[in-house]
Amino acid sequence: MNQKSEKNARTEFLEIFDNAYPDRAYTIEIVCPEFTSVCPKTGQPDFGTIRVEYIPAKHCVELKSLKLYLQQFRNEGIFYENLTNQILDDLVSVCHPVHMKILSQWRPRGGISTDITVHYDRDEHSRSG
Repeated sequence: MNQKSEKNARTEFLEIFDNAYPDRAYTIEIVCPEFTSVCPKTGQPDFGTIRVEYIPAKHCVELKSLKLYLQQFRNEGIFYENLTNQILDDLVSVCHPVHMKILSQWRPRGGISTDITVHYDRDEHSRSG
C-alpha cells in the first residue's frame, strides 16, 4: 500500500509503505553516494554522500521515491547544514520513525571537507513537545 505525504511540495515525491514488522526494532541504512546540490554563495555544484539510518515504526520510505526527492536538491542553492536538517525534517514528517539519523558527507572544496549529522528520536521529541 503506497501512501503519499501532503506536507509540502518537496515531500510529495516521498512515498511510504507499511512496515511488516512494526514490533521489531531493526535499522534501515540507505546510502546515496551521488548527491548534488549547489553552493548558495558561489553557484558551483556541491558533491556529497547522504546516509539515512532509521528505525521504522509503522512505515518505511520507498527507495525510488527517496531518489526522486533527493534529486530535487540538484539545482537548489542551499547550505550543507540547512540541507541536512531539511532532509531529516521531511523524512520524519512522512514516515514518523522511532529514530532517524542523517549524515551528509561533502567532498573537499578549497581543501576543506565537511560532515553534518542530525538526529531525531521519537521519545525525546515527545518529551520536549
